[in-house]
Amino acid sequence: MAKAKNDETIGYAQALEELKSILEELENNEVDVDKLATNVQRASQLIELCRERIGNAKLQIEEVVKGLAKE
Repeated sequence: MAKAKNDETIGYAQALEELKSILEELENNEVDVDKLATNVQRASQLIELCRERIGNAKLQIEEVVKGLAKE
């Protein structure tokens, strides 16, 4: 799935806040059907971005731990 242009600069916390906002809107049951598809697509992009950020952090932590084990 293609990322929005500004997703390269969005942080994990900001993505999570946007996801929470989308979820709240969906839970209110007042979402226009046309906007529903857009919200679900955006939520999917944000989830992918969060997973990527977590994966990158995990790799960085593993490298640090490897470096500490060599000492």
